[in-house]
Amino acid sequence: MSDTKKVRNNYIFVDFENVQPTSFEFPKDYPFKIIIFVGANQTKIPIELATSMQDLGHNAEYVIISGNGKNALDFHITFYLGKLYEKDPEGYFHIITKDTGFDILIKHLREKKTLINRYDDISEVPALKQSSCETLPINEKINLIVDYLIKRGNAKPRKVETLSNTINSICARSLNNNQLDAIIKAMAKEKLIVIDGAKITYTLKR
Repeated sequence: MSDTKKVRNNYIFVDFENVQPTSFEFPKDYPFKIIIFVGANQTKIPIELATSMQDLGHNAEYVIISGNGKNALDFHITFYLGKLYEKDPEGYFHIITKDTGFDILIKHLREKKTLINRYDDISEVPALKQSSCETLPINEKINLIVDYLIKRGNAKPRKVETLSNTINSICARSLNNNQLDAIIKAMAKEKLIVIDGAKITYTLKR
C-alpha cells in the first residue's frame, strides 16, 4: 500500500439560520476553510463562536445575507459552494444544516464523484468527530467508519487503497498503514465488506 496519500482541502458551509454552533476546534494541520452564512435578521453572534472564528484567522469567514427572500441563505451557500468546487473539484465539501433541500444537489455532485455530505451538526464532520480516532478501540473506529460510508450512498470507495485513504481522512490522518490494514481486515471479518483482489463490495446495513 502506498505511503503517499493526498490531503484534500475541506470546505465547511454553516447555515447559521438553521444550525448555531457555539464553538469548534480543528485538528492540527487539518486543511480547511469554514464559511458561516448569517441571515439578515441575525444580529448577534455568541462570543464563544466569534472567538473561535477569530482564532482561525484567514481560514474562517462570515457571509452576511442582505435579503430576506425565501431560501436566500441557501442560494448563497450554493453559490459559494459552486465557486470553490470550480476552483478545487478534488476538495471535500461539508454543508452544516438540517435543511434536506440540499440533498438533491448533494446527490447530483456525488454522481460526479464529488466528496460532499450534509450534517445536522458541525460536530458530525468526520475530522472534528474523529480528531481522537487514533485512541478509540477498533470496534468504535469501525462504527464511525460504517456510519460515514452509509451516508456516502453509492459514492463509496471501490478499491482497497481508496478505502484506506478514506478511513485515514475520517480519522484526521492519524493512522499508519498497519492500523489501516487492521481496520480493513476487521471490516472484512465482520462481513461489512468483501475484498476481491484490489476491489471492494459492501454489505453495510444501517
